[in-house]
Amino acid sequence: MRQLGDLEAAVMDRIWRRNRPVLVRDILDDLNTDRTLAYTTVMTVMDKLHRKGWLRRQPQGRAYVYEAVASRESYTARLMRDAWATSDNQAVAFVHFLEQLSDEEARALRAALEICPPASSHPASEEERMR
Repeated sequence: MRQLGDLEAAVMDRIWRRNRPVLVRDILDDLNTDRTLAYTTVMTVMDKLHRKGWLRRQPQGRAYVYEAVASRESYTARLMRDAWATSDNQAVAFVHFLEQLSDEEARALRAALEICPPASSHPASEEERMR
């Protein structure tokens, strides 16, 4: 998965923050508080995000209403997984990652492991046992 470009990330950030369907105009108005962009620029970016599978859209009159297909957290998890997969030695890469965690991040990791333990600690499914 390719990381989002700067403007794509800014658009997705606004959509994720709103957490509801939006019009291009909504995002344009929000983005224009930081910089001046043309309606067609934002419309093109949102159309590209739709074609890439990041946004779904529904017609509303002469425009489209857009919403995120996945959460910001899901996007972040995919980036982390893709970055980790680039290493020739994933165990060493993971050790370096763990060494860099702040106390707060380490607590979040422990809490996440309580919710979703590694697959090896789950009882094997019938399908896995048959392999």
